[in-house]
Amino acid sequence: MAHSFAHGNHSHTQGKVRNGNGRGERDRARRTLSQNFLVDPHAVRRMAAAAGSHGLLLEPGAGTGALTLALAESCARVVAYEIDPRHAGRLAARTRGDDGIEVIRGDFLTARAPREPFAVAGNIPYSITSRIVDWCLRAPGLTSATLLTQLEYARKRSGDFGRWSRLTVLSWPGHSWELAGRVGRMSFRPVPAVDSAILRIEPRGVRLLPAGRDAAWREFVEYGFTGLGGSLHASLRMRYAAHRVDAAFAEARVDRDTVVAFVHPDRWLTLFELLR
Repeated sequence: MAHSFAHGNHSHTQGKVRNGNGRGERDRARRTLSQNFLVDPHAVRRMAAAAGSHGLLLEPGAGTGALTLALAESCARVVAYEIDPRHAGRLAARTRGDDGIEVIRGDFLTARAPREPFAVAGNIPYSITSRIVDWCLRAPGLTSATLLTQLEYARKRSGDFGRWSRLTVLSWPGHSWELAGRVGRMSFRPVPAVDSAILRIEPRGVRLLPAGRDAAWREFVEYGFTGLGGSLHASLRMRYAAHRVDAAFAEARVDRDTVVAFVHPDRWLTLFELLR
């Protein structure tokens, strides 16, 4: 069975949402999907501006369509994915006269990446953020992904804490990560427990490593993040000659006691080139 989600920062669910009448049924459906809709017009405009103009843009979880309509103002074509039949139907009816918007009742995660260049933008579910990010990182035609995520997630991935996650380092040769702004929890209804942030992921025009070195890079980074020895320097000295590691850290200008997560991805690249 395909996984499914509706618009907003909400839990990942399986199965169908039954159509029903009355406020009680609507409330039950909302709780089942844990829907948190972006209702602040200013935040909607900020998201659309951060996403930019594109010939083709895919929106995961369009929901009520507030962001969909804003994205369509600057994009030639928006393909909006929505699993909730009520919201998908209403959005389709609302945009029936707009040839630039296509509404698909379905799961974005099962969609095939278009053959033409495309962007992704959306207010995505917290619980499947990693899966949507992975989908974007694997898509060969992606030009950018602008995702409204949990604030902590965006800070962790972008290095805003002053440290970098394993995923960020692994993907660094091909993608850049940027925290493009914060969105307070009061911009959503119902109000979630935490604030959100706009996370931008962009494929690099020129990769920082040739594609042929991807496997070696992955093995190098994953070994470095094992934490053996307590620091990256200590870990690498367990694999490479001590004098080579010492020289590489000196040339990369990385303190030997630096904890692995606090080593900037660019310094990782320098160390890899010097030690590989």
